[in-house]
Amino acid sequence: MKLSRALEQQIAVFGEAGSGKTVLLSSFYGATQEPQYRQENVFHVVADDIGQGSRLHRNYLGMRDSSRVPVPTKFAAESYSFSVKLKEGAKAKAFKTKPFDALRLVWHDYPGEWFEQGVSGPTEAQHRVDAFRSLLGSDVAFLLVDAQRLLDNAGEEERYLKSLMANFHNGLLSLKDDLLEDGKPIVDFPRIWVMALSKADLLPDMDVFKFRDLLIEKACDDIDALRKVLAELVDGSEALSVGEDFVLFSSARFNGGGIEVNKRIGIELIQPLAAMLPFERHAKWAQAKQLPRKVAENLLDGVGVLAAALTGRKLDIPGRIGQLVNLVGPNVLSGAVNLAGDKVREMNADAMAKQEYLSATLTRFRMDLDQAEEDGVLLRSRR
Repeated sequence: MKLSRALEQQIAVFGEAGSGKTVLLSSFYGATQEPQYRQENVFHVVADDIGQGSRLHRNYLGMRDSSRVPVPTKFAAESYSFSVKLKEGAKAKAFKTKPFDALRLVWHDYPGEWFEQGVSGPTEAQHRVDAFRSLLGSDVAFLLVDAQRLLDNAGEEERYLKSLMANFHNGLLSLKDDLLEDGKPIVDFPRIWVMALSKADLLPDMDVFKFRDLLIEKACDDIDALRKVLAELVDGSEALSVGEDFVLFSSARFNGGGIEVNKRIGIELIQPLAAMLPFERHAKWAQAKQLPRKVAENLLDGVGVLAAALTGRKLDIPGRIGQLVNLVGPNVLSGAVNLAGDKVREMNADAMAKQEYLSATLTRFRMDLDQAEEDGVLLRSRR
């Protein structure tokens, strides 16, 4: 996490061509522009690039009003930045004692074609490397499993899943020499790789536990092979989680030629996952005290201030953030990581009553993740 006046989380989305990445992104942004969303939240989601935001909103409106699916992009590696900004009324109590006053989500879309087929020449090969380097700051990576492809291979799902994992594995392996400078593993690297079922509406009887079980039964060895190639790229492979978290995504319900954009699954979890999953996992890894110093410092960048904001603690912190213990202390960190149930609901209500909107937003994110687990949409690793 990188800190300025906005605390930035980055995600990388990987999926083969046709797996629904463009629809997923359009549904995510378009839903945040609906009047109901704005009424229910104390913040706005704003596209930092107006042109990108307009195109995504147009895609969403095309689905909502004309049942028109966005045209898939090909070989287009693009990053999208969204700022989560407090509404004007919520800014009445300014964050004078807070180290940041906004969240930013950066979404990296990596072309599926580069995992499925070879590049056409040295220019495209360099574009592929540059595109991957641009997402190395990501905290979370989502690997999309296409529900339509599972249906197409019903009874023999392993054929699709093995091919999918092999494409990811081989694609990453082909980038290894270009990514590692002098053969040294990378410190700044996505460390949480979530398995995500896209187009989940096509499999209405599959909850997140059945999704997990399907992957373990049909592609356990292939996921382990992917984990091993990722471990070869990253410094401090002890701080690496691959195929331990699972989530269901559906951008809309596609029904008889119509598209019901209000029938989404898991889309509202993208922001909470981007903010809270790295915070939880990085803090646990750092507390284990088994990581190389440089890796530990990298993971702690932003964790302390997020713990303080989550718990409503006021800090006067000059300069660059990074020294976790000096900022909030191990007890505050542990308490923030382990918040759950009635306690987090009480903190959310208290933060709203006191107009501590940053704490209210973060505790709401935590509540959303807890509810998603109860609903069978999300399964987080407990490691």
